Amino acid sequence: MPSKKKTAEKKLRITQVKSAIGYSNRHKATIKALGFRRLNQTVEHNDTPVIRGMIALVAHLVKVEGQEAA
Repeated sequence: MPSKKKTAEKKLRITQVKSAIGYSNRHKATIKALGFRRLNQTVEHNDTPVIRGMIALVAHLVKVEGQEAA
């Protein structure tokens, strides 16, 4: 089996800027799945379609920095 070349993955810095209180349980679960525990916390994730989808769902609660942030 051919080995995959490891390329430098693009990173996204995501900061929670608004509380999830008052939003649906689905939004709260997405915030938790992204790794947030408190307001104004910043987490880093690889730039993947899965993470981009999660960010799109809670875009009104987070700020994204990084390579060509959406």
